Amino acid sequence: MTEVAKDLQDVEPELDGPSLWRQRDFMLLWGGQTVSEMGSAVTQIALPLLAVVALQASTLEVGLLTAATTLAFAVIALPAGAIVDARPKRSIMMICNVLRLVLIGSIPVASAFGVLTMAQLYAVAVAAGVCTVFFDVSYQSYVPSLIGADRLMAANGKMGATQAFAQLGGPSLGGGLVGLLGAAGAMMADALSYLVSVLSILGIRKREEPPPAPRVDEPLRRRITEGLRFVVGHSILRRVVACTGTANLFSGMSAALAMVFLIRVLHVRPVLTGLIMAGAAIGGMAGGAFAGRLAKRIGSARIIWMSMLVFSAPQVVAAMAFEGWGVLLFPLGWGIAYFAGMVYNVAQLSYRQSVTPPELMGRMNAAVRWVVWGTMPLGGVLGGVLGTVIGVRPALWLAFIGSWAAGWFVFFSPLRHMRDVPKPASDHASQ
Repeated sequence: MTEVAKDLQDVEPELDGPSLWRQRDFMLLWGGQTVSEMGSAVTQIALPLLAVVALQASTLEVGLLTAATTLAFAVIALPAGAIVDARPKRSIMMICNVLRLVLIGSIPVASAFGVLTMAQLYAVAVAAGVCTVFFDVSYQSYVPSLIGADRLMAANGKMGATQAFAQLGGPSLGGGLVGLLGAAGAMMADALSYLVSVLSILGIRKREEPPPAPRVDEPLRRRITEGLRFVVGHSILRRVVACTGTANLFSGMSAALAMVFLIRVLHVRPVLTGLIMAGAAIGGMAGGAFAGRLAKRIGSARIIWMSMLVFSAPQVVAAMAFEGWGVLLFPLGWGIAYFAGMVYNVAQLSYRQSVTPPELMGRMNAAVRWVVWGTMPLGGVLGGVLGTVIGVRPALWLAFIGSWAAGWFVFFSPLRHMRDVPKPASDHASQ
């Protein structure tokens, strides 16, 4: 039996107890993120609607806009990890949220003066994406130091449920705001949500341990390489990255096609798209809420591949949706995909945080995100191109099937023979 296998066997994951609810700092961080995620969910509806309805964007242009929102992960994620590891993560998160407030807020301002263009939407999407890269890498690296490594599954499950709750309430709120204020006006909600997040982070009392200063003679390239080497050299991590990156490629396709599919194929009114997407997010909310319990019952290692290959298989029914009552197939399939994806993300993120030394946490997260989010803009472009060439529905079929098939990467790995992931320990650098 391999050393990794010995570490992973016979370890029970810890479930959420009441302690996290009594931790003021975690509740502040979690509460601020709940509001911010809600605002971002509004923008996920309002931004493509603004392009499709107000600016008459083509299918390809919507695909390119979707790609622009995640382009930064492919370009700057690796240096971002090295920078985050060398600086206070709490400060980085606050700065990023202030910048996103200004960037997102510029869209309704431009719309009010009648000068909004697709070029501005692209520019804001890219710039806000840069801020998101730094925030997300800092956020995932900050949480273990805030709540303790032994509560990662519980904390990640809560934050995953928050994201899904935002997807549940955000799109319906977004649809209502679009109907009331227009798509541009609805985006102001997202801008203001970043202010709430800044204030919540400011209220955290626990002082962050100062990161170790990088050696003066250590170039940025070497620090980046250390993070990549750790991920690539870990037999399980590299398969998790391959699985997540492939799934995100095809998820990027489906995200680029979803709004066009609903409005132009199923002829759903724009104001109702938010309700449909909100119904789909129930699955994600359930996934975040039950990820810990499922991991305990099935196995926190086994659940990683099972969530992809078993739980997500029925998601293809979304591509079968048709006008009339058949529209309900779309939120059903989308909800299944959300549920499976959330369970998978909570499990694989907890595993990554468990096996990574603290001094490499930012670079590990950045290296993983560079790949797994870097594929999403490619998926957006691919979705736009294939939706134009072969049609929106066939391209959507391909997207859902490809997302499911990504699970074979983690199935054909040591995880298949293990039940649980290891408890956090200080000596993981040798893995």
